Amino acid sequence: MLLRARPGLPVPPPLLLLLGPLGPFLAGPPAGPVQAEVAAELDFSTEPPLHLVSPAFLSVTIDANLATDPRFLTFLGSPKLRTLAKGLSPAYLRFGGTKTDFLIFDPKKEPTFEERSYWQSQVNQDICESGSIPSDVEKSLQLEWPFQEQLLLTEQYQKKFKNSTYSRSSVDMLYTFANCSGLDLIFGINALLRTADLQWNSSNAQLLLDYCSSKSYNISWELGNEPNSFRKKAGIFIDGLQLGKDFIELHKLLGKSAFKTAKLYGPDVGQPRGKTVEMLRRWLDKLGLSARMGIEVVMRQVLFGAGNYHLVDKNFEPLPDYWLSLLFKKLVGTKVLMASVKSPERSKLRVYLHCTNINHPRYKEGDLTLYALNLYNVTKRLQLPYYLFDKRVDKYLIKPSGPDGLLSKSVQLNGQTLKMVDDQTLPALTEKPLRPGSSLGLPAFSYGFFVIRNAKVAACI
Repeated sequence: MLLRARPGLPVPPPLLLLLGPLGPFLAGPPAGPVQAEVAAELDFSTEPPLHLVSPAFLSVTIDANLATDPRFLTFLGSPKLRTLAKGLSPAYLRFGGTKTDFLIFDPKKEPTFEERSYWQSQVNQDICESGSIPSDVEKSLQLEWPFQEQLLLTEQYQKKFKNSTYSRSSVDMLYTFANCSGLDLIFGINALLRTADLQWNSSNAQLLLDYCSSKSYNISWELGNEPNSFRKKAGIFIDGLQLGKDFIELHKLLGKSAFKTAKLYGPDVGQPRGKTVEMLRRWLDKLGLSARMGIEVVMRQVLFGAGNYHLVDKNFEPLPDYWLSLLFKKLVGTKVLMASVKSPERSKLRVYLHCTNINHPRYKEGDLTLYALNLYNVTKRLQLPYYLFDKRVDKYLIKPSGPDGLLSKSVQLNGQTLKMVDDQTLPALTEKPLRPGSSLGLPAFSYGFFVIRNAKVAACI
């Protein structure tokens, strides 16, 4: 789904929302034995950069269906979940999805018992530094979550959606989560509230804007979710002309509120055709392909919630895709370069090259980050271009951890299983230095990052 800013507002980067996993593992045959073979040579083109992506290139979403029963928004009060989200900043947090157009803001609605319990536990404390959800509330919600998740998935499958209301407390919970995690919130507004002649009824949006203005919240906005599918979801059709009028109306509302300079995104469109379909079909290298194609922000669906694609499970434990995303954020910079494999095997050896993220304490301007994916069921090796043979390389190799192999819910980084130190502390992402001139080994179905130190690439300085 591609979102763009409306004319008259500051132009933000385009956003590509990906609905599938990015993760480093594929289902497939077990890995074969290591084969001794000549390393595939790499070809780098390092100037000028192909593209410049946003520092928030890899961003995340919270699906609006989490608010179907607002009690479950209390999960966002988890310090552990906030720690995991903060690890991915700077990033956007988009609150959206199909349920966007079936949520109605009710400023008079009382908060749920679970929300009240959470806010009461935070009295006289720094909201971003205070304790967790009350343990009895958290346990009760986690016991109920599988049933709620099944209801949400059934609703999605049957395409029979019901309206739900959410309160001021629900908005507070969402904004506090984003703000305390260092994420910029994009809030999806219901676009299916219509008059008899199908004009957008903006009265509910006005109530929401008034409340968020009163709280001095810093929020960007989106109107509707995939309006091209309104007929399937709600039995109505909104053409482009009407949709344009709707955005103009929302733009006017923002201009009369505290959100005069806020960004407005949309419309987003699903069911892409042609070359976009081909791009979306590639499992594991969506990030590299998106950056190479000039997409400035990729929004990962979802950080937490119902479905099969989340980065964090119901117990707030990070899944393999989370660790992949974390490594990407820490190691990969905003300048996109070109790398390719000099081999007929390149279709299953995917390589991408960026300048290294200079915010990483170990690295500096001029360094390079190569990330590579091996889709073969045997180990493959890559060889850097000759002019980089004398450079030190730090390896960050991701492999499954445990007996479940490719289906494992945990991963190893350079042989050490990744897990949180405690609810407030992410583990160190420790590199493995390689000798200058070494080839870069990639076991079967693995994903690795290789930081080429002291490369002194002019485009990265």
